[in-house]
Amino acid sequence: MNSNTKTLIATTVASTFFLASSIPAHAANVPPNTHLAKHQVLVRGNDAEAATLDPMKAEGMAEMHILRDLFEGLVIQDSNGNVVPGVASHWKNKDNTIFTFYLRKDAQWSDGSPLTAQDFVYSLRRVVDPASASPNAWYIKLSGIKNAEAIIDGNKKPSELGVKALNDHTLQFTLNKPVPYFIAMTGHTSMMPVPRRLVEKYGDKWARPEHMVSNGAYQLQKWVVNERVELERNPHYWNNAKTEINHVTYIPFEQQSAAVNRFKTGEVDITSDVPPQLAPMLKKEMPDAYTVTPLLCTYYYAFNTKHKPFDDPNVRKALSYAIRRDVITNGITNVGNVPAYTFTHQDVAGFKAKQPDYAGLTQQQRIKKAQELLKEAGYDKEHPLKGTLLYNTSESNKSIAVAIASMWHKELGADITLENQEWKSYLSSRKQGNFDIMRASWCGDYNEASTFLSLFSSNNERNYAFYANKKYDTALQQAQLATDHGERNHHYNYLETLLSRDMPIAPIYFYMQARLIKPTVGGFPMHNAEGKIYTKDLYIKSPSH
Repeated sequence: MNSNTKTLIATTVASTFFLASSIPAHAANVPPNTHLAKHQVLVRGNDAEAATLDPMKAEGMAEMHILRDLFEGLVIQDSNGNVVPGVASHWKNKDNTIFTFYLRKDAQWSDGSPLTAQDFVYSLRRVVDPASASPNAWYIKLSGIKNAEAIIDGNKKPSELGVKALNDHTLQFTLNKPVPYFIAMTGHTSMMPVPRRLVEKYGDKWARPEHMVSNGAYQLQKWVVNERVELERNPHYWNNAKTEINHVTYIPFEQQSAAVNRFKTGEVDITSDVPPQLAPMLKKEMPDAYTVTPLLCTYYYAFNTKHKPFDDPNVRKALSYAIRRDVITNGITNVGNVPAYTFTHQDVAGFKAKQPDYAGLTQQQRIKKAQELLKEAGYDKEHPLKGTLLYNTSESNKSIAVAIASMWHKELGADITLENQEWKSYLSSRKQGNFDIMRASWCGDYNEASTFLSLFSSNNERNYAFYANKKYDTALQQAQLATDHGERNHHYNYLETLLSRDMPIAPIYFYMQARLIKPTVGGFPMHNAEGKIYTKDLYIKSPSH
């Protein structure tokens, strides 16, 4: 399904009374005459060791993959990325500002206790409560829920958040502005319910195997740090009857070559990635397993605009212009990634960003302009620009960093030192601003341009470039208030213009996701641009058929 169709569905869903019966059955949709394996057990390679399994605290993809199995929000997605009912069976709204969700009567926690609208109210208040220090509070503010910003800033009480339980199975949101894509936003991990009684009893330890109770298709069985996370089927999940996989194990791999090796020995069924240097060989040698799917993510470098000399836009533009993006996508990543000159992904629904002027130059013209800009800033090969480039452990990240640092040295005379850190240390460094330049990527939390462009508002906690521009903030606010699609896109293009002018980041490429998938794994979503894989939708085929 193309992106424009997705937009139509999201808008239609947001402005009508929506019935679950209008959507085809989801969970594992096993084709007729398919012979299933006796043992429905799956092993998934993960990007890294999960930093947490508390939905309120989760920041990285390594956590998101697991949490989609453990917990479920009001809505989820089907294999094509369309919004479909999750805990909510249907919903309605008034003027895109009041949304009412009707929860399934058979929704339960994994211990068999009922899941209620009050659980969602508690969970959402917990995210915005300053005492929680949730790294995802910004997302609730972005969603437009009434009083979220004032609560996060400490000016109102969490109890004043614009969400309330009308009864045990009816949840109502009041927004402070029209948000036509709000329903899609409710599928984010930060808006998943958590069990109040356990959070209050065990504090930070509630999300451990001995205490956790979840509401998704699976429940946490075992967590051996840096080795594996094991989940078992949740018999109390509302759609358990259509779930096939009984047990799923997530194995963290800092080095994806290790995941490939364990795939070859049969220990892993799905890898999360493919090392770029191995991609051509794997594509040739394992055509039945090598798979490439679109992914709504942008790979970029963020400049610390608070560090000299990276507080100078000319320095930042020079470094961005000198990156040979085609070399990165065709010579290093090798999986079909697309060179990027805007931050908003080219496949986002309903918006096609206007390309900045420098995108239309030849690479040699860009390099010449980069040299002129850097000289204006006082740097050249005789007076080299110096700094550090931080990246988290990954063969791909390392290869890209080495290549780009070499480009900068060759074309600009820049002396950039590479700094590698494991995931948790990297998260800490980027939050504290302990870097000059940082490797980063952003994946859409929902399929709309604001999921990208809101990242660089001055008050977004994940704006790790520490970019602050009042014109940017104003234009973003105007875009979010605009009810006309054309007017909103006009503001989005202006935001992209500001990013290319001020260059707080250097977009590098739009993702295509390559991975290895055993031919016996069925139901894998090939057209979900957000890369959301729910184990409950998968099944294992008998290898003899």
